[in-house]
Formats: sequence, structure tokens, C-alpha cells
Amino acid sequence: MKFFIDAGALRRTARIVAATCAVVSSLALAATETLFSNWAFTVAPGAGYGDLWVFSRGDMNSGVTLLNLKVSGSGQVQVVNTVQESVSDSMTAVQDGIFTDVNAEHRRIPVASAGRLGMVYPMYGLNDAGNFLQPEGIISVRGTDRIENIFETPLELPSAADDLDSAMTYAVSGLAYDSTKKTLWIARGMLGLTGYDISRGANDPKEYRLIFDRDNKALDTLKLNASKNLKKYTAVFDVAYDGESGKLWIATAKGLWTLDADGKLASASKTLDTMRVTGVWLGGNPQVVIAETQVQGKESMKGGLWRKYLERSDDFAKVPFVDVKGNAQKKDVYDNADYTVSNVAFVGKESFVAVRAVGGTVTGFLRVDSLGVRAYESDDEESLWLYGFDMGVTDRDAMICDITAFPLDKNTMGLAVATYGNGISVSADTGHTWTPILNRAKLGGDLGTVRMVPSVISAGGGNIANESLVSYKVSKDSKITIEVFSYDMKKVRKIVKSAPRFADASRSTNAKEDVWDGLDDYGNPCAMGVYYVRVKDNHGHVGWGKVMTMGGTR
Repeated sequence: MKFFIDAGALRRTARIVAATCAVVSSLALAATETLFSNWAFTVAPGAGYGDLWVFSRGDMNSGVTLLNLKVSGSGQVQVVNTVQESVSDSMTAVQDGIFTDVNAEHRRIPVASAGRLGMVYPMYGLNDAGNFLQPEGIISVRGTDRIENIFETPLELPSAADDLDSAMTYAVSGLAYDSTKKTLWIARGMLGLTGYDISRGANDPKEYRLIFDRDNKALDTLKLNASKNLKKYTAVFDVAYDGESGKLWIATAKGLWTLDADGKLASASKTLDTMRVTGVWLGGNPQVVIAETQVQGKESMKGGLWRKYLERSDDFAKVPFVDVKGNAQKKDVYDNADYTVSNVAFVGKESFVAVRAVGGTVTGFLRVDSLGVRAYESDDEESLWLYGFDMGVTDRDAMICDITAFPLDKNTMGLAVATYGNGISVSADTGHTWTPILNRAKLGGDLGTVRMVPSVISAGGGNIANESLVSYKVSKDSKITIEVFSYDMKKVRKIVKSAPRFADASRSTNAKEDVWDGLDDYGNPCAMGVYYVRVKDNHGHVGWGKVMTMGGTR
């Protein structure tokens, strides 16, 4: 598993050692857990108010969680109910190159709500090297207020695919559902488009394959035993369905196209006609189409973020980046930053574009209005556009993998982001404040429960995979002191002293401060072993947690 190779191997080793030391019982998934795992990769709206689907991947397997959320009188987002279910150990929606692949279309996980099919995700199996890099089909999760069934559905693979250079060239990179024709459209790279027709029922689907002949502006049928040279056809990277016009938008290796309800194929943009369009998203009021382009340059990836308002006759134009005064920048900020789009959330006139830098860990989202990408701060040298940890989107410095908009209640459109290692964050005020929702069991007030997440770490390293969060709750405002002791009860670290913490319905932890990174008070890594964490308040309450460090380097 390429992108888990260091942290994953370490955590698997840690599980074995920790089990011997009897300290990993808290890692077991219990019915009271909030999420399947804190390593969340997708978020998507559910069927009702406050419903949110989360797909996450842990050390050993993957699973889906259906959350039901509400907004308190103070504006805080709270968890009302949660149900989760794992997929089989041999399948997942998260391909192992999601953090290392440079191609934009492979750096996101598409999700679609597809009628009776339920929530649909791509499905990857293990290749000969033991990595999740073998596209197999789709995972469909059925149920509205509960998870009724999870179906792992293979898609038929034509014999012509054997001549392609890599299995990832036909990975599922886009999903869109036509509710009128009850057809799920699936973008499959060099295999073009797959139509998954469930008009006869979700359990009696009809699957058909179409490959894109750009020269003749046609979609040809690809039979299972066809001997076609697929490299002569144009790859399809993403799809989006417009319910108002009945058009399917198709992002391809050569331009952006539309397929109308009568099956007529047409170019959607002269500007993008020869470009490698890797993503397309529709939404907002007024309705806007956002497209992404990306191609490998001589020294780096060349990318662009494009936009068109459907009510206007203008063609697509690059989304400008504007400073705090509203002045557009002359430089191409998007391309210079090597961004690729993970997803786009639409709320009214604004678009929230989740991005990730190629070859790095820089992530966040761009806030886009009618003028363009809005800067939130500027100095003499550069403006700042990327919303992330520094702007309070997450309470720990975790990578943002996905974003979505969903109705929290009849008056509130919520935003949610999925993070790699810190669960999800939800906003009830259009991104101004955020509430973190982590994978944690119910905590008792007055330090009745102290839980270390995770309970096995390595020392140092400077990222959240090497930190254990001290999770606790107090029933009234308190001053908290947190200290770490070795197995023989010698104090090795004081994390905070008399730090103010507020009473909270779920957790009083300050995730920016209440973490232990396996180091002592002098910055040296503690030896491998079990350590106790004591949390005291100024009202006489004391709670204890337990964590294991595998040691490490400074």
C-alpha cells in the first residue's frame, strides 16, 4: 500500500506489540464510535437534513459511516446519531496512489447518490504486488437513515483493456446519476464511459460501454470481445449531470463535451477544445460550471481552473485570483501552486474548491465568488487564498481530502471537509467557524474518561501520525493540567499547565495543544513503552489515559 507504507507498517507493528502489552483495547471499533476511522477521504450529502456520508480507511480495512448532525442554539454542530459498516478486507474505495499520483483525475474519490443504488464509490482490489491499484468496479451502499446493504459490484472488463499500459488508465474517476433515465454514468479513463442502467431495478442492471471517437464526434459501443486499439480513442476523466437541461457534461483528454437527452454529442467550449480536461463540476445559484485542466509540462504539471456561468453566452475563462482589495493578479496563482481539485461544493453564489498541491502535503480550499478566488489576507509579498489549518478549518494540521455542501436543516446549508487523520470538520456558517468530528467513544464529564487517539505512536516526526490526542470532557469551565508519566510513574512531560478549557457536550479537548508527540520535556524521544497521561482540573477531578510510543528520532 504505497501511500500507507511508512505509517501503515508502523501502525501494524504497533498493534502487535501493543496487544502484548494490553494497551490497544481502546483501538477496537465500538458501537459508540463516531466515525469508522479518522482517516476520512470522502464526505457526501445524505437523504435527509443533517445526514452526511463519510468513507474512511483505517489500518486494516475501510468502511462507511452515516452521520446525523444538528446545529445547537449556539451554532455548534453536534452528532445526533451514527451508524457504520466496513467493506471487505480485499476491497476499498481508496486507491493506494491517491497521495503520490500526479494525475489530477486519480487524486480524488468520486461519490454519487444514485437512486436505488444508494451511495456509489469506486472499488479497488489488490494487484499482484499487494497494493490497492486494481480497478474492479463500484461499491454501492444502500439505505437512507441506516445502512441496509453494501454491494461490491465488479464492472465488466473488455478484452481490449489487456493492451493498455496500466490498470489505472481505466480507473473510475467520475460518477454522475441521471435520475430521469435511471442511469449511473461512470468515467473510466481509456475505457471511456460506462452506463449502468437500473431502470429495471437496482438488482437487474444493464451495463453498456461507450468509447469516445473525437474525430467523428461519436460515442462508439465497446463490446466485451472487441479487439479495438483503445489508445486511438479519447480518455474520459469525469462526468457531471445537469438535471435542468438533461445534459451530461463529459471531461476528456481532448476537450469538454456535452451529451444531450437525445444522444447528441457536442463540444462545450472552444477555449478548452484541445485541452486535457480532468474534472467538471456543476452547481450554485446562478448555475456555474467549473472545469479543471492538467497536462504534464517539460518540468512540471501545467494546470488551470476554469469557469462558465450557464446563463451567459461567454465561453470558459480562467478563474481570476483577487487580492483583499478585489484586484485580479497577473500571475497564474493556480498553476504556480501546482494545485489539483479534489472536489467543489456550491452554496448559493459561492463555490468552495478543495485543492491539493502536486508532490506535497499542502491542502485546503479556495473560496470563489463572482469576482474570483478571494484572498483573506495579504502582505507586501503575496496574498493568501488557501483556507486550511491556519484559518481554523481543521483543529490539527491534517490534509484535506474532500469537501461537500449539505442541508443541516431547512434554514442552514452546511459545509463539511474530510481530512487525512483528523476525521471531518463541519461548518454551519458557510465556512467561518468549524466543528471537528473525530472517531471517538462517548466521553464522561469531569474527566470520567480520558482517551488517547491513537493509543500507539512513534516519537517526533512533526505530523499528526506521530501525535496522540488527549481526549477528555469537563462538565464546567476549568483549568487543565496534562502530564505524561513513564511506566514506573516518573514524570517525563508536562503538556499544558492550568490551561483554560470550556465545558462541552462532547469534548473539551483543545486539539492544537492537548497532544503528545512522544517527546520528553527536553525534546528527546521517550523510549519505547507504555506511558500514562494524567489530566487534572482545578475542581479536584483527575483522569488517566494510556498510550504507547514505539520510540523514534528527534
